[in-house]
Amino acid sequence: MKYTAPLWLPTGHLQTIYPATCIAKPSVPFRRERWQAPDGDFIDVDFVDGQPGQPFVALFHGLEGSSDSHYARALMADVAARGWSGAVPHFRGCSGEPNLAPRFYHSGDAVELDWIIRRLHPRARDGACSRFYVAGVSLGGNALLRWLGESQHQAEFVDAACSVSAPLDLARGGDALSRGFNRFYTRMFLNTLKPKCVAKLKQFPGLFDLEALMAANDLYAFDNVVTAPLHGYRDTDDYWDRASAKHVLPDITVPTLVLNAQNDPFLPGIHLPRKAASSVVLDYPEAGGHVGFAAGGPPGHLNWLPRRLIQFLEDATAGKAARSDHSCEA
Repeated sequence: MKYTAPLWLPTGHLQTIYPATCIAKPSVPFRRERWQAPDGDFIDVDFVDGQPGQPFVALFHGLEGSSDSHYARALMADVAARGWSGAVPHFRGCSGEPNLAPRFYHSGDAVELDWIIRRLHPRARDGACSRFYVAGVSLGGNALLRWLGESQHQAEFVDAACSVSAPLDLARGGDALSRGFNRFYTRMFLNTLKPKCVAKLKQFPGLFDLEALMAANDLYAFDNVVTAPLHGYRDTDDYWDRASAKHVLPDITVPTLVLNAQNDPFLPGIHLPRKAASSVVLDYPEAGGHVGFAAGGPPGHLNWLPRRLIQFLEDATAGKAARSDHSCEA
């Protein structure tokens, strides 16, 4: 299922910005649950309730995303239309309410994903032939790949997985976002991250340096002040290196799609890794932008991406279903 960008969206920037801001997002019948985290904090999880025995898809959103992000609405609308079930867990502080602990979330948050995925898994096992799938977008995609690679065979209760527009090489991606027009995206992220951090300092005075936070004008400086020290990394360089998913692609044993456009402003195609485990499909179309992949004539639609992901998930488990003693139609 090859992606070809519409002629009226000719650049990576347009293919990134237009789908996120100009295409109407579908309505999704979400139902929210609040879960207590192992450290006493909480996360909010938005569910789509489908038919018993049908597949279950969990989606981890990107930096400062949520279940309201265009890609989350698009995928979960498709999930709902099929009678499947789904869930969008929110990273700490991303569900509209500040979290309680002295931490946020980050690209290498495999431990956080582990408890969430393992708690979601039983939701998919209410039928003999149900399938359990996990997807991640941007930061959520990188964190998912980290979990898959670090868990290896212990992750195989997941039937298949997809990563979309993940910053597989955080250092190269961070460098790209500090240059030229890409600084627009950096400012967009910092405009929401900084107020959250100021509020966090009111909860935990002295947690980090307020003056250094307010002076940060790129993600490198922000991660040096906040993300790295709050989550056990020495500094930004240590965080960007150790959290990059490129290191664990050869270790993944679950059938996994890694979908990244080569004109993604967040990680130029020249930096995309070319080696991975045999279970991993590296799909690098020439166009698509960052979590864009708009299709059709103006005003366009968001259908291509969910269809690509679901096609991969179904194909990845088709052989397993055929060999099963039961008929497992997805």
